[in-house]
Amino acid sequence: MESCPNCSSTVFTKAGVVQDRQRYKCKSCNYYFTVPKLGKQINDYFVNKALQLYLEGLAYREIERILGVSHVSVMNWVRKYNIKRPYNSKYHPTYKILNHTELQKYFQNPENLKGAGQLVTELGDKFMLIKWDRFRD
Repeated sequence: MESCPNCSSTVFTKAGVVQDRQRYKCKSCNYYFTVPKLGKQINDYFVNKALQLYLEGLAYREIERILGVSHVSVMNWVRKYNIKRPYNSKYHPTYKILNHTELQKYFQNPENLKGAGQLVTELGDKFMLIKWDRFRD
């Protein structure tokens, strides 16, 4: 604890323990505060990647399986940042996780380059290929 969260003063004293967490009182503004909770902090990389995958049309649970982040966390990020997915029911995204050599072989085949939009994004040491196939009417 470096400073008071209310007034940023560095002059405070201990003021008891609440639920096994040390409590402090600021001498400048008489504000009571506790030690911040040390929770699991998720890297911004995963937040950005989850939101990107959501915008590409993947479901929350698919994102959970790919990134290993809870689908509830993804929902909360979508709500927090007010992300709206464009609605278009004529296209359906499918995805593949490939390593570098598999990705090279995939793009060497000319049949894989026809008839659909594609996006490649990196996931750590692998790559995710998202392809939009058109629904048949």
